[in-house]
Amino acid sequence: MTAPDRLGATIAKVVVAANTWSRPGGGILRWRAGTRTPWGGDPTWLLVTGCSRGPEGRRWLRVVLPVRPNGAVGWLRADFVLLRRTTYEVEISTGRAEVAVYRAGRLVLSARAVVGAPGTPTPRGLFAVYDPVPQPRPEGFVGPWVIHLTAHSSVLENFGGGPGRVAIHGRGGASLRVPLGTTASHGCVRVDNGVVAWLARTIPPGTPVRITA
Repeated sequence: MTAPDRLGATIAKVVVAANTWSRPGGGILRWRAGTRTPWGGDPTWLLVTGCSRGPEGRRWLRVVLPVRPNGAVGWLRADFVLLRRTTYEVEISTGRAEVAVYRAGRLVLSARAVVGAPGTPTPRGLFAVYDPVPQPRPEGFVGPWVIHLTAHSSVLENFGGGPGRVAIHGRGGASLRVPLGTTASHGCVRVDNGVVAWLARTIPPGTPVRITA
């Protein structure tokens, strides 16, 4: 099992609700993985970054967790998930305020974005798509889709009624006053509505999202 890169990654669909632990076979409880996401109610897919055998001989997977702190990982029993490959990777540059999507190593989309303001920066690191949610008012501030990531703001404990979770979303209403290619959000990544709709239709949950300078 290879580490996530532009050629693709292994993702895991949780089919049995299970605890994730600090080491294969036990240790400290990190998070309980449910079979459905909290907002969209879709199947839970997690990004896999490694595997190992526990002391009892079972296979365990290291997965990226949708909890604080950013970069948190946990170990989940492999027999509680179904594995598949995604050939996509999303890369977000905060310095260029740009979103790029690769499929099997080939650039298939590049789009300007609004990223976090200096006081509320978009966090950097390796994350994953967690919970894409269609919006009841596509013309509203966040556009037609909010694609929740496993990332959280490193500054704000909550915003927009949520736990400070960072998302890729569209634009509408007052958010259209902020031009693409700027640093002005609370940490989320705003893109044109056509772009976020394409991402929601195309990029599977669990897909790696790398946020860099």
